[in-house]
Amino acid sequence: MATIFTRRVIAYLLDFLVVSAFMWIISFFLYGLLGPKNVYQAYQVIPFLMPVLGLLYFILCEKIASASIGKAIMKLEVKSRNGANISWLQAIVRNLSKIYWIPIIFDWLIGRFLKTDRILNNITRTTVVNAW
Repeated sequence: MATIFTRRVIAYLLDFLVVSAFMWIISFFLYGLLGPKNVYQAYQVIPFLMPVLGLLYFILCEKIASASIGKAIMKLEVKSRNGANISWLQAIVRNLSKIYWIPIIFDWLIGRFLKTDRILNNITRTTVVNAW
């Protein structure tokens, strides 16, 4: 059986695919709305819009369902350390590093250096647990 860490990495990769699919759909509709002559305008907005939408995906999924799609597939849930569902503030803060790839790597590396979980999980007092 894979460790929770391995399952979290796989879940994050699955979530990356889900968010990428959403990005592709939004890009398709933006292109349709703007037309081929104005597509450059969409490409100016997308680098700022997509990280925010990805962040919203993680926040909403983890607050409403206690798991993103990737975590649900890997049978993982996000909970407060006391076992309760996470609050909106916890969902927002714990996912801030997921806005781009680099911050999540530093979040994890600093946590490993301090021999603990991700820094933002420690700040928000949340944890990822088995859903079964």
